[in-house]
Amino acid sequence: MDIKAILMGLAFALMWSSAFTSARVIVEYAPPLSALALRFLISGLIGVALAWLLGQSARLSRRQWTGVLIFGICQNALYLGLNFVAMQTIPASLAAIIASTMPLLVALAGWLVFGTKVRPLGIAGLVAGLVGVVLIMGARLQGGVDPFGLILCIIGVASLTVATMAVLGASSGGNVLMIVGLQMLVGSAMLWPVGLALEELTITWNWQLIVAFVYTTLVPGLAATLVWFLLVGRIGAVKASTFHFLNPFLGVAIAAALLGERIGVLDVLGVAIIAGGILAVQLSKQA
Repeated sequence: MDIKAILMGLAFALMWSSAFTSARVIVEYAPPLSALALRFLISGLIGVALAWLLGQSARLSRRQWTGVLIFGICQNALYLGLNFVAMQTIPASLAAIIASTMPLLVALAGWLVFGTKVRPLGIAGLVAGLVGVVLIMGARLQGGVDPFGLILCIIGVASLTVATMAVLGASSGGNVLMIVGLQMLVGSAMLWPVGLALEELTITWNWQLIVAFVYTTLVPGLAATLVWFLLVGRIGAVKASTFHFLNPFLGVAIAAALLGERIGVLDVLGVAIIAGGILAVQLSKQA
C-alpha cells in the first residue's frame, strides 16, 4: 500500500465519519427523507456533469449497471434513508458506531453465507466486534435510547453490507465519477416518492442547516464516495476496508466535539474493542 493510498484511506475515513454529525444537524431542522432525496439529486447531477466534462460515458457494462442499482438502492435509499430517520431520535455517535460494524458483517456474511474461509485472527476479530457492540448497546439501552431508531440503524447497516459486497462490480471498468453520480440519482429516485408521501415539508431555515446540507452534499456525499471507489480500484476492496477500523473513533469524536454528545466509559471501551475487531478481521484477510 503506497502513501497515496494511505492518504486516500485516511481522507475517506474522516469524511465518512463526519457524515453522521452533519446528518444529525439536518434532520433537526428538515424532514429527513426529503432532505436526503434532494441531497442525492444535487450530488448526482454534479457528479454526472463533471464526469461528462471529463469525457466519461454513461454506457456502462451490465455488471456496472447492476452494481450501480444495488449500491444506489441498498446504500443510498435504504442505509442512509433509515439512518436519517433514526437520527431524529438517537445520537449521531450511536449511528456511527452501528454503521462502523459493516466490515464485521461483510466478513460474517462471507463466512456463513458464501463459505469463505476465515482465519483464527478473523474469528477473534468477529468475536471482539460482537463483544464491543453488546457493551455499547447495553449501556445505551439502559440510558434510554430509542429502540425504534436503534432497529432502523441495524437494518440500515445490513443494507450497507449488501451494497459494500456489490461495490467491486460497480467500480471495475472505468467511468468511476459517472458511476458515483448515477448511483446517487438512483437513491434520489427511490426516496422522493416515500418522502413526499410520508413527510410534511416543514423546514426551519438557519445557517446550521445550510452549512450542514452543503457539507453533506459535497463532502461525505460526493467526495467520500468518489474516493472510496478510487481506493477500491487502486488497492482492492479487502485492503481498502482496513480503513474502516478508524470510523468508530472518528464518528464518536466528531459528534462529541461538534454536537456536545456525551460519551460514557463503556462507549469508549466498546469503540476500542470494535475497532480492534475490524482491524483483526481485515488483517486476517491479508495474511
